[in-house]
Amino acid sequence: MSKLRIFLISLALGVAAHALPVSAANLAFGNSRDTSNLPVQVEADQLDVNQKDGTATFSGNVQIAQGEMLLSAPTVLVVYAEDSKKIVRLTASGGVTVVNGPDAAEAQNADYDIDAGTVLLTGNVLVTQGKNVMSGDRVVLNLDAGTAQVGGRVRTTLETQE
Repeated sequence: MSKLRIFLISLALGVAAHALPVSAANLAFGNSRDTSNLPVQVEADQLDVNQKDGTATFSGNVQIAQGEMLLSAPTVLVVYAEDSKKIVRLTASGGVTVVNGPDAAEAQNADYDIDAGTVLLTGNVLVTQGKNVMSGDRVVLNLDAGTAQVGGRVRTTLETQE
């Protein structure tokens, strides 16, 4: 095998390690578990309630906390169950940040399914864990399991030294 061919194969393997066209990659996210049963606390500059469709729209510096999980966004639509005042879904838009323990994620939009304990992040998703950074087209955070699944074109930088 020629030296050029060995170099090209080595180069290709090195590049692949930093920018994998992977359909999904798994990673841990946060250190709290089983948070979906905890109360959801919401703060915002404004609240608009729609009794007919069972929704509420929080806008202006929205801050949501549930256990160790913190979510912030300019606008959050809250969907209540038809038969109760229980929150079933939060849809955040306009630039979203989710922090859970030492980990953080940013995206354009987030859809939080309270009962499933999952947050779907879409649009320029960036996940940071210490010095490690991963980006993808979409990320599903499982807050109860403390895991995340990154899908689409996944790009990552992993620090090997502390």
